[in-house]
Amino acid sequence: MTTSRRIAVVSAGLRQPSSTRLLADRLADAAGRQFAARDVDVDLRVVELREHAHDLTNHLLSGFPSASLEQAIEAVTTADGLITVSPIFTASYSGLFKTFFDVVEADALDGMPVLLGATGGTERHSLALEHAMRPLFTYLHAIVVPTAVYAATSDWGAENAGDGDGGAVPTGLTRRIERGAREFAELVSDREPRQAADPFAVPTPFEQLLAEN
Repeated sequence: MTTSRRIAVVSAGLRQPSSTRLLADRLADAAGRQFAARDVDVDLRVVELREHAHDLTNHLLSGFPSASLEQAIEAVTTADGLITVSPIFTASYSGLFKTFFDVVEADALDGMPVLLGATGGTERHSLALEHAMRPLFTYLHAIVVPTAVYAATSDWGAENAGDGDGGAVPTGLTRRIERGAREFAELVSDREPRQAADPFAVPTPFEQLLAEN
């Protein structure tokens, strides 16, 4: 029986186009194939953080999100799984990436499967996936799949090289993408769809409302 899952893709690239968005798309496509093999339909929602950069700053200062930012946050917090990719700056995720997850409620990602990706200039920056990004989502109580995918500049060059006869040769990046996507699809498919929280399910007592005003 075919089932469906909501998947959010967050890209924190600063340029358009960006290698960060390219990796996010590659991860989403690979995950889509894995879900299809499991008879799972995917409702894919892409959040490009650069489009919300000014609104994120305003939200930090005012405490209130704009309508478009609120929709982006909702797309992430109501998803059954999250694919998220950040460029690596100074051995960590970008400020834009961190700012977005700063304004997401602390328990909103509790139990959510997450596939991590990152981009950067050299391979040594891949360590940021394990010492910066993975701890962030562990703190948020998300379930991060074992394989995190890093793409250095040299990885894209290898992708474009081919086999000399016009054929595609699986590269290290391709293999990492496929492995991470498989782990992610397995984890999401084996879990029940997340239920959106009902703010009226446990109403705030009237006495508490009076005390807060």
